[in-house]
Amino acid sequence: MMSFDAHSGGRPDGLPLKLVAGNSNRPLAEGISSYLNVPLAKGQVKRFADMEIFVEIQENVRGQDCFVVQSTSFPANDNLMELLILIDALKRASARRVTAVIPYYGYARQDRKPGPRTPISAKLVANLIERAGADRVLTLDLHAGQIQGFFDIPTDNLFAAPVMVRDIEKNYEADDLIVVSPDVGGVVRARALAKRINVPIAICDKRREAPGKSEVMNVIGEVEGKRCILIDDIIDSGGTLCNAAEALLAHGATEVMAYITHGVLSGGAVSRIKNSRLKSLVITDSILPTAAVQAAANIRVLPIAALIGEAILRTSREESVSSLFY
Repeated sequence: MMSFDAHSGGRPDGLPLKLVAGNSNRPLAEGISSYLNVPLAKGQVKRFADMEIFVEIQENVRGQDCFVVQSTSFPANDNLMELLILIDALKRASARRVTAVIPYYGYARQDRKPGPRTPISAKLVANLIERAGADRVLTLDLHAGQIQGFFDIPTDNLFAAPVMVRDIEKNYEADDLIVVSPDVGGVVRARALAKRINVPIAICDKRREAPGKSEVMNVIGEVEGKRCILIDDIIDSGGTLCNAAEALLAHGATEVMAYITHGVLSGGAVSRIKNSRLKSLVITDSILPTAAVQAAANIRVLPIAALIGEAILRTSREESVSSLFY
């Protein structure tokens, strides 16, 4: 299993990399900075009275390899616009290469046309990032793998699975574990995790009555007497996970935990999770955890700065990124 240790950032040819942080998740950017032993570039992002965004990079970036760390999480439009302006500022300052590091890629759930006269917003966002001047993209657990194909520039999609596997192995014995996908669409993700920890899988057959609402109808697989680990990429309202936990316990599971990469947790999701029958919810800090998330007794946050930092270092050094996951 790959482990990550602190590195001294930079390229083999001696050229340093520049790490630029937006405002969406400053603690994560600082964690990446600490891992790489590379200070965050000096700059400021501020707003005019009418809330227009102004960016100024306050150090030389000419000819350098720049990485902009910015999740496009809530408020999605503000954070996306900030990312675009940061990229533009770096390109106009003659940066040699600009990589958009987007731990959480907003609008990813709008990756196809579910009906007539609807947008494919994930593709639109990809076009905007390219047009702003990004030379490559580094992201984490895209909601749909095909979004990589929406870009005409190199795009690396990292996986949080290695971080989750280490945490699972640290906290649970594999004897009575089973990995569960909360819906049919997540079977590939569940199977990949189950293979890593050598346990079986099960599936919750879900019928969604309306956007943001779900109803679990059936459980496919033998979960009686098992401790279940639900795995997914995004938790938003929390309804799917809570319903899945209820169904699994009704089918004889002894306890239910969840590992989710992106904790969107909008509206009353945190309260819903706190009052649910989930023993624990583990999320990464790809999205800045709110005070409510940090205060919830059954929600825990896994840091991913080392994973992203290592990917940044390898990208800058022109080394393999995919080997992180073998």
